[in-house]
Amino acid sequence: MSEPSFVVHPIGHFKSTDGQTRIVVDKKFQAGLLGLGGYSHIQVFWWFSNNDTPEKRAILQVHPRGNKDNPLTGVFATRSPFRPNLIALTLCKILSIKDNVIEIEKTDAFDGTPILDIKPFIPGYDTVENAKVAEWLGTTGS
Repeated sequence: MSEPSFVVHPIGHFKSTDGQTRIVVDKKFQAGLLGLGGYSHIQVFWWFSNNDTPEKRAILQVHPRGNKDNPLTGVFATRSPFRPNLIALTLCKILSIKDNVIEIEKTDAFDGTPILDIKPFIPGYDTVENAKVAEWLGTTGS
């Protein structure tokens, strides 16, 4: 049986200028923002577009945070930008929403990075009690 293929279409992109960070949603998806202003934070799924090469997609083990003192670790146990499918997730604080533009506090994505999806952050749904993290992160996970 062959593996299914699919195409992911960005819904917008990050825009960083003059100390402001914004999510610019394509106008055709603007109606999907209705009600989002009732939330303080959003989860933004985006594409690690700067790492989209066959060589970088083939990297399956890294030293977390690029630090050789950290143990060699599989990419699925890290937040490395090197992975077979370059999907990233960032939690963003909403500062304002106007039309198709969401101003956010900050992001770790670069200007122009494509956005795949936006979901509201819902406390209680999106938190886990007694979560465990890898030793190399320490007890705080930071």
